[in-house]
Amino acid sequence: MVEKYTAPTVGKTFRILRSISRNPQGQTISELSQQLGISKSTVHGISAALEELGAISRAPDTRRFRLGTTLFELGRAAYSRIDVKDTARPFMEQLMRKTRESVFLGIRNRQHVTILDTVESTNDLKITSPIGTTIPLLAGAVGKVFLAEMEAKHTTALLHQGLPRFTERSITDPVQYSRQLRQTRETGHAVDDEEYISGVRAVAAPIRSDGNLLAAIWVVGFTPSLNDQKLPAVARETIAAAEEIGAAIARKGALEA
Repeated sequence: MVEKYTAPTVGKTFRILRSISRNPQGQTISELSQQLGISKSTVHGISAALEELGAISRAPDTRRFRLGTTLFELGRAAYSRIDVKDTARPFMEQLMRKTRESVFLGIRNRQHVTILDTVESTNDLKITSPIGTTIPLLAGAVGKVFLAEMEAKHTTALLHQGLPRFTERSITDPVQYSRQLRQTRETGHAVDDEEYISGVRAVAAPIRSDGNLLAAIWVVGFTPSLNDQKLPAVARETIAAAEEIGAAIARKGALEA
């Protein structure tokens, strides 16, 4: 049995945030202390840290705390990820049926890509990975999709820090990798030719809505299945699926506006 880890300060912090969220007029330190049964000194310390982070803000006239912009930003980010995942699912399933390969959906998470959803191939031999798995940003086709969107100066600095060698086919030359990123921008998709995992190929495309890069979708298969003859068709289908997902998200946003 796994022992449950508890952090009292974290629990008190969330109790304070939840209490503030339920009081539109805001709450003072005294009110929070009395309502939650937490000492004033503890409430003061936690609220000061939250205020510095922008999680809460205090009105100068009433000294009452309200939720800050940081929490709204986090909430929007969390909602958008759920929205992308739910909207993308039927298109991912359709793409899997067309390509007969595993399909993944992911977002950039600093120096990694996090898998939000996956639709496994119906083939006996298939590529799979659990939701929540992270992939290095400098690995595979999906990383190229996100890197291709970065400003040139940031990409150059990142590439010259050193490109990892995952397989014998990994691209470790910054100039050659930059050419791959330029090609990704020109064609609207990226290819991984056994650069991350030996014997495995992938095709990735960006998902955009209103001009903003939200996520990426990619198809992964073993090289004998995702061969040179099949690769161009898979690229076209992947790009089409990404565009359809982006359009569906835009339509959904317009209806909710």
